[in-house]
Amino acid sequence: MSAKTHASASAVAADYPRIVVPPPGPKARAVIAKDKEYSSPSYIKEYPLVIAGGKGAMVEDADGNRYIDWMAGIAVSSTGYAHPKVVKAVQEAAAKFFHICGTDFYYEGFSDLCERLAKSAPGGGKWRTFLTNSGTEAVEGAVKLARHHTRRPALVAFHSSFHGRTYAAMSLSSSKVKYRKGFGPLMPEVYHLPFHNPYRNTLEDCVRAARELFETKISPEDVAAVIVEPLQGEGGYAIPSPEFLRFWRTTCDEYGMMLIFDEVQSGAGRTGKMWACEHFGVAPDAICSAKGLGSGMPIGAILAKESVMTWPRGSHGSTYGGNPVACASALATLDLLDSELMANARRQGKRLIEGLRRLQVAHPSIGDVRGMGLFIGVEFVQDRDTKEPAAELVAKLEQLAFSKGLLLLSCGKSVVRVAPPLTLTDYDADKGLEILDACLTELKA
Repeated sequence: MSAKTHASASAVAADYPRIVVPPPGPKARAVIAKDKEYSSPSYIKEYPLVIAGGKGAMVEDADGNRYIDWMAGIAVSSTGYAHPKVVKAVQEAAAKFFHICGTDFYYEGFSDLCERLAKSAPGGGKWRTFLTNSGTEAVEGAVKLARHHTRRPALVAFHSSFHGRTYAAMSLSSSKVKYRKGFGPLMPEVYHLPFHNPYRNTLEDCVRAARELFETKISPEDVAAVIVEPLQGEGGYAIPSPEFLRFWRTTCDEYGMMLIFDEVQSGAGRTGKMWACEHFGVAPDAICSAKGLGSGMPIGAILAKESVMTWPRGSHGSTYGGNPVACASALATLDLLDSELMANARRQGKRLIEGLRRLQVAHPSIGDVRGMGLFIGVEFVQDRDTKEPAAELVAKLEQLAFSKGLLLLSCGKSVVRVAPPLTLTDYDADKGLEILDACLTELKA
């Protein structure tokens, strides 16, 4: 982080976290009551946070409580809250025009973002970009692209994966049954295999399962694509071995399958590199992106090698995908990632992982700490030998941390994901660790 940015963040360090009224306060309760009366019952609402504003990695609620944010709206607010460069870019774009359909017409920001993303792709060669509104739209489009390009029907995805809530994305997902229950029939010709989570299974088991699938259930010549999160998000912030992704790259090459990486949560600089797959030295045929790409503005993308982006004119489009205001936010975000924030993600990620591993020594409930940059998973267990998940503990921890001014979010069966804004400061990291330590001590007592 630049000296100027760090100095600004340090200057307000004493102002947060602060709890002036136990949350939810009266203003927050009024908002929550209205929401419960009129919004869809499908919304989860993890805890009663009613955000009113923020700056950097600090969030303020409707009653003036302030929190350190370690979850960034599920890894979305990559440049923090109200970053002046992003705010300026959005305001300037909005002052010109809100919309013109990028499927049918041209504008500079759209072309600039397509070029910027295509040139960021790993592995060399020419790539192209299709802009979407969200991650699940990127996944849906990537499925269409793979089936059209290969003229094959089947898809391979992985256990504990999450790719979104629309039909193709939901059919590919297998992290929680609640995302699928009652919505069948789902998309056919989807096969799930074990994802290599070194804390839970072995590479050999994963390879054996893949070979058995291709010997007994589906010919690899009928598979259009293998879609995998290089770092698994909703399923538990699991980090596979490089050999796992290399196995799938080799297998896809052998049988003419497309390899699609879902980097909706792990991409756009979160790991300290633009794309998480760069850490493994494995390049896919296509990448799905969204979340942190626009610092909170709704924008996603499909990046694909020109050799596979073979669908013809009019075969796929989007009314709002690549909206000019969202494009401006994404371009400003990419500038910040390149200039300082990916380096800060690496530095603060190292600081947090070291601090969390110190807490692991003091608290037996922490079974594993793993991460790359600011994509960090803390797995809680009932017993380190059996590795039995401690789901109840995580639920209590999330609520207790909220009451003390630290925003956490769980994933998997009993994992706390640490995915803060990439603007995180030393203070944000250290104070958050202090609160987490206090919460675990209190829960243990």
